[in-house]
Amino acid sequence: MSEQWRFLLTGEHTAVENMAIDRAILVAHSKGLVPPTVRFYTWRPAAISIGYFQRLTEEVDLDACENQGIDYVRRITGGGAVFHEDELTYSIVVSEDHPSIPKHILDSYGIICQALIEGFSILDIDSEYAPINDIVSNGKKISGNAQTRKMKTVLQHGTILLDVDVDKMFSLLKVPNEKIKDKLITNVKDRVTSLKLITGNPVSFDEVSNAMKKGFEKTFHVTLEPGLLSEDEQSLSKDFIRECFGTDSWNHMR
Repeated sequence: MSEQWRFLLTGEHTAVENMAIDRAILVAHSKGLVPPTVRFYTWRPAAISIGYFQRLTEEVDLDACENQGIDYVRRITGGGAVFHEDELTYSIVVSEDHPSIPKHILDSYGIICQALIEGFSILDIDSEYAPINDIVSNGKKISGNAQTRKMKTVLQHGTILLDVDVDKMFSLLKVPNEKIKDKLITNVKDRVTSLKLITGNPVSFDEVSNAMKKGFEKTFHVTLEPGLLSEDEQSLSKDFIRECFGTDSWNHMR
């Protein structure tokens, strides 16, 4: 009988709520309060998340975000600024000493990304892992991923692009040199793709969710049992919103 992990479909949340929930799951699992967990979610309103080591005001046009009703938040994971709109976002939380998780971070990226690759395969989309933290289809990025390890626990989360609006993204991000902005936009359009661009049709969140769930089960040899956030996790996430992700001191810390 396969090991059982928890599967959470938490739907739409604000940027601050999403990052607080991911961190709450990490803390709860590190204390042995909840099993390994795979979570799928999305963002409403659309949002930009910046990597832990970035400076918000250097990366994001805050006035443009306010004018367009776009959220923003700092992640606890590294990496670059990401625009979240038409996507399925996943997170996985598991102990770093779980037998399925390689000790080397690069190897652990590879095995977790393999779950997404299996999911794409179910959707009849060929894809491959592009180290350190991307998945590409036909040479174009379709998923970006970020990982952190805290309290002997792995948190990795990442995006699966259902659709992508590069022009809108660049209207919200700051570019070092406005003169080369058009060239940058063209370059990103050449390097980034989405399920809609690949298939020629809109692909629903539910369809992708079902495929990715199977991908995680196959890769990790587990059964994902639907569950809910525990009371501890709900309480922790509220604390993290109040003390961390919802504060200027966190989001503007650099």
